[in-house]
Amino acid sequence: MFRSMTAFGRARETVGAKDIVAEIKSVNNRYFDCTVKITRLYSFLEDKIKAYLLTKGISRGKVEVYVGIDLLEQEGVEIGLDTAYAKSYIEALYKLRDTFDLKDDITVTRVASNRDIFITKKPEDDMEKDWADIKPVLDKAIDAFLLRREEEGKNLYNNIVEKIDNIKGYLTKIEKNSESDIKGYSSKLEERILKFLNDNSVQIDEQRILTEVAIFADKVAIDEELVRLNSHFDAFYEIVGANEPAGRKLDFLLQEMNRETNTIGSKASNAETAHLVVSIKNELEKIREQIQNIE
Repeated sequence: MFRSMTAFGRARETVGAKDIVAEIKSVNNRYFDCTVKITRLYSFLEDKIKAYLLTKGISRGKVEVYVGIDLLEQEGVEIGLDTAYAKSYIEALYKLRDTFDLKDDITVTRVASNRDIFITKKPEDDMEKDWADIKPVLDKAIDAFLLRREEEGKNLYNNIVEKIDNIKGYLTKIEKNSESDIKGYSSKLEERILKFLNDNSVQIDEQRILTEVAIFADKVAIDEELVRLNSHFDAFYEIVGANEPAGRKLDFLLQEMNRETNTIGSKASNAETAHLVVSIKNELEKIREQIQNIE
């Protein structure tokens, strides 16, 4: 199953005295890189949230999680002032004013708009209780997030399958060209040798012609490459069918497809086959770009 690494999910609920908003977004990344931003009072839950995402099957991508919690009832909560920070902040404002000759509108209201000057204290943390409140909202955001990943993954899958079908069509033409090249080489070689021998009154050695044709056929034969490529296509569907992240495996598989295609290109003996090989490599490059976004 394909899952894109680009997605977004959001949920909001009121749980008891808490108004909770959970948002998850991600972009492609080689590994799992998670950043959690949560209301300062609940920052002790950051590591728990990261670990929880892994249990939900989110294993790759640069993931950003935001959890905002507003207390509707401030019972037991005390708000103090970070005096040292507030002093430093106000001094910076005065310096900004004097350096750039700005209008002096440094008021209590304006200074108070910087929430970092306040220290909020609440009763001793009850991690399990707070986690029990946040988890259902986070779950809904995760569900929406994963659904979006799967929807985008289906689009990527359909597009890649279409490109693989195109490649198979190109390979069918290349295989026919290869057979025609060998037959054509045999006829042309025999024709040239006959002309030369007749002009020089020399008896033809048919065995020698067969040997030359066999040598040529061996040089341009692409049977093994075609078999391996078809095997790689089968492996593609096996990887996709497994219920686990597929991106890294597909990336490796694509390298093998490129290797076989390059070998076919090196054996190309006519212009049409060379053009078809270029078309295959173009499709493989497009697939490679899309695979980078698959979990």
